[in-house]
Amino acid sequence: MIWSLSICLTSFIFLFMLSILCLFYGFFFIFYDLCYFIEWEILSLNSNSIVMTLIFDWMSLIFMGFVLFISSLVIFYSDEYMLGDLTINRFIILVLMFVLSMMFLIISPNLISILLGWDGLGLVSYCLVIYYQNVKSYNAGMLTALSNRIGDVALLMAIAWMLNFGSWNYVYYLDFFVNSLEMKIIGAMILLAAMTKSAQIPFSSWLPAAMAAPTPVSALVHSSTLVTAGVYLLIRFNSIIFDNYLGQFLLLFSGLTMFMAGLGANFEFDLKKIIALSTLSQLGLMMSILSMGYPKLAFFHLLTHALFKALLFMCAGSIIHNMKNSQDIRSMGGLVIHMPLTSICFNVSNLALCGMPFLAGFYSKDLILEIVSLSYLNMFSFFLYFFSTGLTVCYSLRLVYYSMTGEFNSSSFHPLNDEGWIMLRGMMTLMVMAVLGGSLMSWILFPTPVMICLPYLLKLLAVMVSLIGGYFGYELSKFALSYNLQSLHYYLLINFLGSMWFMPLISTYGVNYYPLELGKKVFKVFDQGWSEDFGSQSIYSNSVNYSKWMQWWQNNSLKVYLMGFMFWSSILVLLII
Repeated sequence: MIWSLSICLTSFIFLFMLSILCLFYGFFFIFYDLCYFIEWEILSLNSNSIVMTLIFDWMSLIFMGFVLFISSLVIFYSDEYMLGDLTINRFIILVLMFVLSMMFLIISPNLISILLGWDGLGLVSYCLVIYYQNVKSYNAGMLTALSNRIGDVALLMAIAWMLNFGSWNYVYYLDFFVNSLEMKIIGAMILLAAMTKSAQIPFSSWLPAAMAAPTPVSALVHSSTLVTAGVYLLIRFNSIIFDNYLGQFLLLFSGLTMFMAGLGANFEFDLKKIIALSTLSQLGLMMSILSMGYPKLAFFHLLTHALFKALLFMCAGSIIHNMKNSQDIRSMGGLVIHMPLTSICFNVSNLALCGMPFLAGFYSKDLILEIVSLSYLNMFSFFLYFFSTGLTVCYSLRLVYYSMTGEFNSSSFHPLNDEGWIMLRGMMTLMVMAVLGGSLMSWILFPTPVMICLPYLLKLLAVMVSLIGGYFGYELSKFALSYNLQSLHYYLLINFLGSMWFMPLISTYGVNYYPLELGKKVFKVFDQGWSEDFGSQSIYSNSVNYSKWMQWWQNNSLKVYLMGFMFWSSILVLLII
């Protein structure tokens, strides 16, 4: 236990100090508009050199600072959450490998080194999803790994296609060759890779399945590491997808992802899956504003979202921990009485998610919606933006209604308490950032004030949609608990909306099961069937038979030789006659 405590605390202190350093340099770089491009020659042989390239600009440094800050608090939190785990050292090392892979991805201007971080994230995430080693975890891990492999293959194809330019440092070519055919093909591959990693339609089903991982991992994955890798990659490659068919394609699919996740969360009863679907909704928001050509705004929302989403997952973990591993929100209720400090953190992060004024989420979400209102956008995408915002408030209020208010719905003799001080310290540190982080980052990223002038009703639309969404969330919660069970009349619709539009079924069977089953059949019929019969096995069995015959023929038996001699001599005589 002493060793496990020391590895947690050592990792926490090291990562926390590193995050402060990265954030300080990030702010320094943004004030002085600096960008360092570092090349380290690993090996030089006969005028061929292997060079590791790193990029340090304000974006990579600030994002690294946020990732390290959140991961340090998550590791600190894990010390109590994973208290009974005998293999906590392995867990902490896996989390550190996860963070290291993300660092590789962030500071790489080179597609090869990006692939190292990208594949590192995929591999370590598989190890973390299957951490509890039961059937559900194994299935979730396989779905996560195979879905992400599609993106890895797309990235490999982009690497192969970049040979046309003579180097894999994409930074050199983005602005000059933006309209070339090669760059458009590379852009399509990068877009596919980013859509799989950030779980956009039709690759969305792995994200809720990945909730099989321990909750500290979920807090890390859903805030700043795995799912944000795709968004970060597209922020770097933004000039390729802006103002062409790739951007329009991404706008449609990210808007639908946002809409689908918002609807699905309103019919879900698993606490972690509701928060996972809210992550999916926010990823759709980031991707959609990115496709409209606002990478800085997408990055701003990426940072603010990381703060309150990590806090939301840590609060959920604390609740699950106290509920003795029950995740069903129907068995909760009245937690505000039993766990007041956790409830405060939970409600602050929920309000930040909804875009409550002056919390972290407000600064980025409100700005995004106002930019959307100001942009030249079709009616369908406009509807998806605002309706999905209403759905966010709807499922957030529903979650609060079920878990925080009313009477406690589980056993009356239940050890609910708020005494996990290690977990609470981590949560309260993040709560301060979830309150102050949005305004701080908005001052730093957008130092010049911008006046967005909109008609009165359009300006109030975001507030109106949020209030209507909250009202519907409250009414739907009461309706679901009523005794007349009217919802059974709409069972098929609710089943369709609540199961992410049957996407897990399509993913598990269409993407994973049937291709693997087909591969098994091809392997049995061809590799182990016909090709064996007519190939190696046929040669082997014929060789064995011929050698047996030859051995029999050459056996040292006088009778055989005499019979042979007499037979052939008689044939010879007959031929002569």
